[in-house]
Amino acid sequence: MTQEKIEGGCQCGAVRYAITGEPIMAAICHCTMCRRAHAAPAVAWAMYQEDQVAFSKAKPKSFASSPEARRSFCAVCGTQISFTADFLPGLIDIAVGSLDNPEAVKPALHYWHSRHLSWAEFADALPRHPELPPFS
Repeated sequence: MTQEKIEGGCQCGAVRYAITGEPIMAAICHCTMCRRAHAAPAVAWAMYQEDQVAFSKAKPKSFASSPEARRSFCAVCGTQISFTADFLPGLIDIAVGSLDNPEAVKPALHYWHSRHLSWAEFADALPRHPELPPFS
C-alpha cells in the first residue's frame, strides 16, 4: 500500500516540501500569536510527525516566537510555513494555506477560540475549544 503524498511551499517557490501520510490533526487556530505571524484573523494548521515532512530546495528560516516555540517561513518571500514547539516533541504543524492543494486537508476543530475575533466567525459546525484541545 502506498501512502498519499501532498506537496506545498512558499509564494516565490524557494521553499518546497512533500508530506507523506495523513495528518495527526488539522485545525483552525485563533491565538493572537498565529494571527500576528500570519497577519490573518485565524490560521489553519495540519499536524504531522516531523519525519512525514521532507523539505526540498531551500529550508525555511526559523524564528523563536516564544521561548518554547519556533515559526518557520521563507527567507525570500516571507510565506509562513510551519510551527514547532517543545511541548509538541517530534511534531510539526504545516500551514494549510501553503499546500499546493489546501482542499486536501480539512480542519476538524477550532482551538484558542476564546481569542477569536468577533467579526471573523466561521460558519461551520466544527467543535470549538477555548484553548488547546485535549491530546489524548
